[in-house]
Amino acid sequence: MSFNEQIDRKGTYCTQWDYIEDRFGKNDLLPFTISDTDFKVPTGVEAALQERLRHPIFGYTRWNHADFKSAVTHWYKERFGHRIDEDWLVYSPSVIYSIKQLICLLSEPGEGVIIQTPAYDAFYKLIAGNGRKLVNNELIYQGSTYQLDFEDLRRQFEQPENKILLLCSPHNPTGRVWTKKELVNIIELAQKNEVFIISDEIHMDILRKGQHHQPLTELIQKNVAVVTSGSKTFNFPGLIFSYGLIPDSSLRQRFLQQMKEADGLGSTSIFGLVATISAYEKESNWVTELNQYIDDNIAFVTTYLKRHHPEIIVTKSEATYLMWLDCARLPFTMEELQQRMIERGKVAIMSGEVYGKASHNFLRLNVGCPRKKLEEGLRRLTESLG
Repeated sequence: MSFNEQIDRKGTYCTQWDYIEDRFGKNDLLPFTISDTDFKVPTGVEAALQERLRHPIFGYTRWNHADFKSAVTHWYKERFGHRIDEDWLVYSPSVIYSIKQLICLLSEPGEGVIIQTPAYDAFYKLIAGNGRKLVNNELIYQGSTYQLDFEDLRRQFEQPENKILLLCSPHNPTGRVWTKKELVNIIELAQKNEVFIISDEIHMDILRKGQHHQPLTELIQKNVAVVTSGSKTFNFPGLIFSYGLIPDSSLRQRFLQQMKEADGLGSTSIFGLVATISAYEKESNWVTELNQYIDDNIAFVTTYLKRHHPEIIVTKSEATYLMWLDCARLPFTMEELQQRMIERGKVAIMSGEVYGKASHNFLRLNVGCPRKKLEEGLRRLTESLG
């Protein structure tokens, strides 16, 4: 597959392209915003979807069967060297839905959920929207990378009202891949203080060369749940399908009961299911090629900024297709920078303030796109700063 192919996404009800005006006030902008990519799905996934589409009945669909479970266990063994128990698997329509259910099952209103900030903006809304207290374990920014503040985390874990750590691994938006040592330290603190860990690992496949993602269930099977999906990797979030790993059988049954009986979500999207099985069974090489393309895009952006805008610091990227750019040395506030990009450059790039007030000087640039689009986006950024 050529990741250079440019596909017109306008007119497809696409959040990133068709609804730019919702967030930026204008619709004639080149977007590098929402966390999906401009790449078509792998050929094998497209073929599997087309084959299923030829059958003209799309009835209620079961997820709990050997085809789905063996595809996921195969993927974890091949990509991460991790043998998971297929009994741990649960279905969910989205990762955010899974997090919501687990938070409600494992804590009471008013109790604390710890997150590392800056953080995916949906985390803030999810915690507040379900009546829980957001506890901010702010990451330590050191030059061009981020580190965990373990002393602050220890204090937060010791507060008995804080019941859950919502871990983002790999981390969005900073691109950190937590090392095994860091994860072991987190686990030891959590176990000592009986804090449950929900690990959002949706970015687990998108890694820079030489990086290795450590699924948390390989290190711990008590007081832990992993929530994830193939949707970020293979670019099919619109097919509505995710899954989780919940080793604790009692919690797993409570989760499934809540989803099926209280929320009426026992049947899954047939297309999300078919796409996930096909991708996990056949498209490992495609992901390797995707990662190489994103590595090259990141290298391209880094070289361009060093040459044309050395005052913008590129945070070291270890994972995701989202670059985190420190713009504090620019002679503009973020409000001024956004206005210049919208009015002058006609380009839409997410403000870091969306992910936490302390990150108001950052931009989150989505580089999951063909090189030509990226080149045009950088040209527009330069025009904005002129």
